[in-house]
Parts: sequence; structure tokens; C-alpha cells
Amino acid sequence: MLKVRVIPTLLYKSVGLVKGVGFNSWRRVDPVLPAIKVYNMREVAELILLDIEATNEKRDPDYDEIRDFSRECFVPFCVGGGICNIEQIRQLLRAGADKVAINTAAYNDIALITEGADLFGSQCIVASIDCRNIDGEYHCFSNDGTVDTGYMVEEWAKKVVDAGAGEILLTSVERDGTMQGYDIELIRRVTSCVSVPVIASGGAGNYEHMREAVMDGGASAVAAASIYHFTEQTPREAKEYLQEHGVAVRLM
Repeated sequence: MLKVRVIPTLLYKSVGLVKGVGFNSWRRVDPVLPAIKVYNMREVAELILLDIEATNEKRDPDYDEIRDFSRECFVPFCVGGGICNIEQIRQLLRAGADKVAINTAAYNDIALITEGADLFGSQCIVASIDCRNIDGEYHCFSNDGTVDTGYMVEEWAKKVVDAGAGEILLTSVERDGTMQGYDIELIRRVTSCVSVPVIASGGAGNYEHMREAVMDGGASAVAAASIYHFTEQTPREAKEYLQEHGVAVRLM
């Protein structure tokens, strides 16, 4: 059985790390490099860095910055934002990323996931899915949660896995930044229809929320940001809590 991962999410804009509520990431919280160094010391399982401006600005990821960040990151490092072709994936992996998260571009051309998985391995390709609950159905949104793609989450999750994605980063837009708990029903709908690991994201406010995402939702990993930025809770304490409550985690 795979150990459950506790993963901080770093939302990156030109001003540094930011956080808000419902994808309205307006509040500046930290510079990137010091945050990465702190998380290294706090024994996280992985780090996710998302450039939330790149797609809407239609620009490449900043490979030089990713290279600088990766030199300080001693855990698996997933990078997303603005990825729309194979050359960008290649450059990010060369810059030190271990995985890439693809969202908007996959809706335009699902073959990007297939080609990426064929060239670099499915373990490098993470399908990022952002959802909103509309009248009881979970709609997939692109462009930083602003464009309804017309796909329901179960349909799209199966589609990206069939295309070759080795993992899904699943985020509830409404729960993002609220610290009121993950959307367990959303997580359950996806974990019940795919065989790849699902990273739950959006809403963590305490360690019990993380346990619920794993034990009730079936998530393989729990991603969070606000809980670490705005409270005294830590990834190490999260892992200790999960272990004490019957969840298999890796404690260093």
C-alpha cells in the first residue's frame, strides 16, 4: 500500500507566493525560496508550485526561476502553470521539476498528455482538474477556474487517465482558501472512477479534514496552502495526526 503524502501547494505570481479564497489569490504571503527551505526542514512528502498567471498571460514558465527553486528543493517537485506544449515540459524537467501539472492546455488538446506520458513517463504527467459544484454536478473549469469547459468531472477524469496521466490534482474552487474542509463528495466521485492516485486540494483547515479526504474520500495525497500560511499547523504535525488515526504516512 502506498503511503499517503502531505503536500504543500505554492501559488506563485510575479510578486511571490500568494493566497486568497476561491482562486482569488490576492494576498501576498511569502517569497518562494525561503518557503521551499522551510518545507524541506518540515519533512514534506512533495511540493507543488503553480504559476497562476502564466496561462492567462500566454507565456512560458520561467525556467531560470524553476531551476533556482529546484536547487533548494530536496523532495519531489511538481510544477504547473502555462504548460501547453512538449518543449515546455522538456524544459521544466531539465530545469529540475520531477513532474508537471497540466490543466487548460489538456482541454484544448488531450494529445499533450499522451505525448508527454509517452516521452517522459506517466509518472511525470499530473492532470490538474479544477471544479465547481453547479446544481449538484461538478463542472471542470480551465484558465485558473474562470472558464466552464463543459466537462463533468467523472468524464474528464477518466479521459485524462485514459490519455496517460499518472496522477490527478483535484481542486474544489469553492473550497479553495476557506479552510472549511475538502469537498469529500467531489473527491469520492473521482477516486471511485479512476485507478491513479488523486491529490485532494482546496479547503484544508485542520488535520481532521486531511484524514477525511483520505479515509472517506479515498485520496492518495492531501495538498494544502492556507493551513500552513495562516495557522501554526505544520506538515510534520499533519503526518503525525494521520498516523495516529490509522493513515499510513512516511515519517522521517
